[in-house]
Amino acid sequence: MKNSGKDQVIAYIGLGSNLENPAEQIQSAHAAIAGLAGVEELAFSSLYHSSPMGPQDQPDYVNAVMAITTVLSAMDLLRNLQRIEHEHGRVRKGERWGARTLDLDLLVYGQQQIDLPELTVPHVGIAERAFVLYPLYEIAKELLVPGKGHIAELVKNCPLNGLKRLA
Repeated sequence: MKNSGKDQVIAYIGLGSNLENPAEQIQSAHAAIAGLAGVEELAFSSLYHSSPMGPQDQPDYVNAVMAITTVLSAMDLLRNLQRIEHEHGRVRKGERWGARTLDLDLLVYGQQQIDLPELTVPHVGIAERAFVLYPLYEIAKELLVPGKGHIAELVKNCPLNGLKRLA
């Protein structure tokens, strides 16, 4: 990313899918995020297999976490992530924790704490979700999650709940 004179922020994005070939959805979204103007990829975790949150009558998930540096504001980044979800067939029906082709969550944005109707950062539930914490820890072992604590402590206090790293 060329230095545009704007401050760069390190951000972490959670990726999840449980429909229409989830691993391919994750890899396609990975490429789409890396290709965004104003974004440079720093790291990408392994893929992980997890049971669904909420309704259990849906397929298991594939999850990953991506680290980027960006000059985009948190809201501009969120809008880009939502556009990528839409391009991957994501339909928002207001149903929480339902099956989806793609779910992209802005997990951490620098050391900012954001509490807006459309965006909460760090992501709500980040400290209790193995499918977020373990891939995040894999690529950011020294991360201090704003208002939550050190990633190593969060992982230590979060059971795997059946989470498995895929080969």
